[in-house]
Amino acid sequence: MSVLPYPLLALSLLLMWLVLNSFSVGHLLLGSAIAVFASWSMAALRPSKPRIRRWDLLARLLAIVLYDIIQSNIAVVLLILTGRKPGHHSAFLVVPLDLKDPTGLALLSVIVTSTPGTAWIEYNSSEGTLLMHILDVMDEREWIDIVKNRYERLLREIFE
Repeated sequence: MSVLPYPLLALSLLLMWLVLNSFSVGHLLLGSAIAVFASWSMAALRPSKPRIRRWDLLARLLAIVLYDIIQSNIAVVLLILTGRKPGHHSAFLVVPLDLKDPTGLALLSVIVTSTPGTAWIEYNSSEGTLLMHILDVMDEREWIDIVKNRYERLLREIFE
């Protein structure tokens, strides 16, 4: 094992430590020790390297996600200020997923959790289903279509 199997991780952690805890020799030494230990711990996990097949689609996915996050923020604020519309309710939805790539699934979990009003609850790998919570649902099928056609389709093109 090399001294720093993940040098960028170690450097990032050290810089974050110093930003959060004013610079001093003690913090530099402690932050360095934590960064080296974290790098060794990450190496022990032996994560697989993601295979990105379509780099060109990452910018499109990012734009879609940022747009949806802004739109969802506005929708949640309006829900809080004006109340729930008739026929709308909170719901747990089971979404069947075809995405199998671990990196794609991790990114999908970040997207779902980052979007206000939605939460990734559980992924069942044996059945290939995602359990998620939606704050304001009128049509459950519409939400399933959003996840499958807006996010999963792009993630499959990027990673599978």
